[in-house]
Amino acid sequence: MIFIADDLHRHLKVAVDASQLSHYNLLMPYLIDGHNLVPKIPGMSLEDVDDEQRLLEMLGEFCRKTRKQAEVFFDNAPPGGVRARNLGLLIARFIRQGTTADEAIRQRLQRLGREARNWTVVSSDQAVQASARASQAHYISSEAFVHTLLESLEAVQRDQGANTDPSLSQDEVDDWLKLFGE
Repeated sequence: MIFIADDLHRHLKVAVDASQLSHYNLLMPYLIDGHNLVPKIPGMSLEDVDDEQRLLEMLGEFCRKTRKQAEVFFDNAPPGGVRARNLGLLIARFIRQGTTADEAIRQRLQRLGREARNWTVVSSDQAVQASARASQAHYISSEAFVHTLLESLEAVQRDQGANTDPSLSQDEVDDWLKLFGE
C-alpha cells in the first residue's frame, strides 16, 4: 500500500513536537505499539480487516529505506497462530489473548536491559511511554512517528518515480538499430 503514502501525508494534520524527531532518535531501532499506531495513520482504522498487514507493508518499506530495525507488537493474536514473523529488518510480534502488546513491550525492554537506552519506543499510550522512561529507552508518540514514516515512504515514491519510464526515445532506438546493423 505504499502508493497511498503521498495522499496520507497530505491529509495528516498533526502538531509534531520537533524534539521527538531529533536526529538521535531517528538513528535508533524501534519498538512499535502496532494497534496504537494504526489509527494515527490517515486512511487506516483498527476496524479494517487488513490493518495489520497494511501496517506491516508500510513498516517493511520504511525499514528497508532507512536500513533500521523495528519490532512491532499487535494485541489479540488468535490462539494457535504465528507468534512472530521475521520480515527482514522488521519483526512482527503477535501477542496472544491474556496479555497485551503494552505488557510485551515492557517485557522486551526489561530483556534488553541496559541496551534499552539504544531503542526508541513508538506509542502514544502513557503506560507504554512510562515503561520506556523506566528502562531509559527513548520514546516518541505515534503521531510523531507517522510523520517520519510518511516522509520516508514519500521519498521511496519519488525515487521510484524517477526510474519508472523504461522506454527509449526514437533516437535511442535508432542508435541501437544502427549498432546491431538493422
